[in-house]
Amino acid sequence: APDSSGNPYLAFAAMMMAGLDGIKNKIEPLAPVDKDLYELPPEEAKNIPQAPTSLATVIDRLEQDHDYLTEGNVFTDDLIETWISIKREQEIAPVNLRPHPYEFELYYDV
Repeated sequence: APDSSGNPYLAFAAMMMAGLDGIKNKIEPLAPVDKDLYELPPEEAKNIPQAPTSLATVIDRLEQDHDYLTEGNVFTDDLIETWISIKREQEIAPVNLRPHPYEFELYYDV
């Protein structure tokens, strides 16, 4: 999902390409969950697909599956590979070098 720090042109183009890929490959969307997710019993909650919880996971998944983005030369392999490299070097690696505030509280703030 796009956020305010992202490029809307790239974000919306990628979402459109994902939607077109779903139509082309006849991928049925998941059924909606019409329940309060916070009230679900654990055995039912574990069956609900989860979005990735870190940028590193998102980038790994993009690296594994991005052919749909290059259909019609909307995005190039070079652009995607460069994007992945920049995200890993300039965002993921620096964050991994620093303790998370909760980690700091647990181990360093004794």
